[in-house]
Amino acid sequence: MALAPRLEIRQGQSLVMTPQLQQAIKLLQLSNLELAEYVEQELERNPLLELRSNDDERSSGDDLRDDRDRDRIVTEETSLSLSEDGPPPLRDGDLDTDYENIYADESRADAQNDAAAIPGQPSSDWQSSRTSSTGGTGDGEFSFEATLTREATLAEHLTEQMHMALKTPGDRMIGAYLIDQVDEAGYMTADLADVADRLGTDTEDVEAVLRVLQTFDPAGVCARNLKECLALQLAERDRLDPTMQIFLDHLELFAKRDFDQLMKLTGADREDIASMVDDIRLCNPKPGLAFGSEPVVPVVPDVFVRAKADGSWAVEINSETLPRVLVNQQYHAEVSRLSADANAKAYISECLNNANWLVKSLDQRARTILKVASEIVRQQDAFLVYGVQHLKPLNLKTIADAISMHESTVSRVTANKYIATPRGIFEMKYFFTSAIASSAGGEAHSAEAVRHRIRDLIDQERPDAILSDDNIVEILKKQGVDIARRTVAKYREAMNIPSSVQRRREKRAYA
Repeated sequence: MALAPRLEIRQGQSLVMTPQLQQAIKLLQLSNLELAEYVEQELERNPLLELRSNDDERSSGDDLRDDRDRDRIVTEETSLSLSEDGPPPLRDGDLDTDYENIYADESRADAQNDAAAIPGQPSSDWQSSRTSSTGGTGDGEFSFEATLTREATLAEHLTEQMHMALKTPGDRMIGAYLIDQVDEAGYMTADLADVADRLGTDTEDVEAVLRVLQTFDPAGVCARNLKECLALQLAERDRLDPTMQIFLDHLELFAKRDFDQLMKLTGADREDIASMVDDIRLCNPKPGLAFGSEPVVPVVPDVFVRAKADGSWAVEINSETLPRVLVNQQYHAEVSRLSADANAKAYISECLNNANWLVKSLDQRARTILKVASEIVRQQDAFLVYGVQHLKPLNLKTIADAISMHESTVSRVTANKYIATPRGIFEMKYFFTSAIASSAGGEAHSAEAVRHRIRDLIDQERPDAILSDDNIVEILKKQGVDIARRTVAKYREAMNIPSSVQRRREKRAYA
């Protein structure tokens, strides 16, 4: 058979992840706060995008209603009645494909997808000192920015004390180096022999400086381990006697609640052991965390759920944290009309397409989140009414089938999203728990609800009737929960609950 070149026409189908589709997938799994940061970046790149604030919207609501064709505001709010047969109908999005149809080849899709400024040293210049002390700008004007402050870091707090406690330049050099080796919890992480070798001094000198640092506030700082940290704090309160020192030397027995062995080693009675335990519990195992910690950022819910007067639930998107993105069609028209450069027109046309796609993606994202959240509320109605004991077992497939979406879409929607309910703020993933079969052949139980039952049983046990894992299994089976002993042990350990032996020893010590 002779070999010769020839032309053939073939038809085929393949999954193509366009940049716009990748963007839509990325937006879907971002939280509202992450989404706001992403939109800020897009605003810098695209001159046709504008961000309208809530104040602007309130002041010009009539103009927006009259000019909806020019500018689109991405926000979605609706309510859900659980008495209805299904979730409220949602309009088809303007995307050129549906979310439920883009994950047919998940591995390929994933493969293609996949601090506060520290102020500088103050100037020795008189004018700088005057400016910083008065909050002025140097020209007689008052600056509110100059009045801003922040919490001192642990290193700054220790350095301030070091300058008063250490007198010689050599000791201060060693002290400054050691302070740099203290972690955020307040522990010394460096090996003293290595420090001495690096600084070209004797280990005894380094140890002497460390002993001075260990007298600083907060008590227990610069300790090399937990035992030393507790000893420093107890010594400051004059509670570090020989008996307490023996207790600290055997902290592993305290962790195991083996108080009988501790009484033998220390020669103390049960009352003295209980007193020492109380003293240790008053100590702070991580003294450094009181300084320079990052401010706690409150969780901002993406979805609100509230009860309605008729007993149903209203589900709403948190529109306050959603960026309201506008497309400036007028600016695009002016640039296209005045520009004679083909490259400029091509660029502005590309910006328009990207801007329109971003607006459509944001709109579709809001609708999809609302659709998933509404179905979660529908499935977990008993939890919202009666509490965690009635949390139903739920998986991604159940939600996906109910709203005709792909499981991957539901997974992305529930990632990094929080829902505010009358029972508190929960991550959306919280409502997805595995099922534990019923011993009576009835409806399965949620793993989270079973964990809650185990904790309640242990909290209510009497000191003279400690429940073993086998006892808990028997009680749960009588309540209709078919669970194995190893599963009870796994749940108990996950909740940081000691074993029955350890709980019995601890409660005997306080008996």
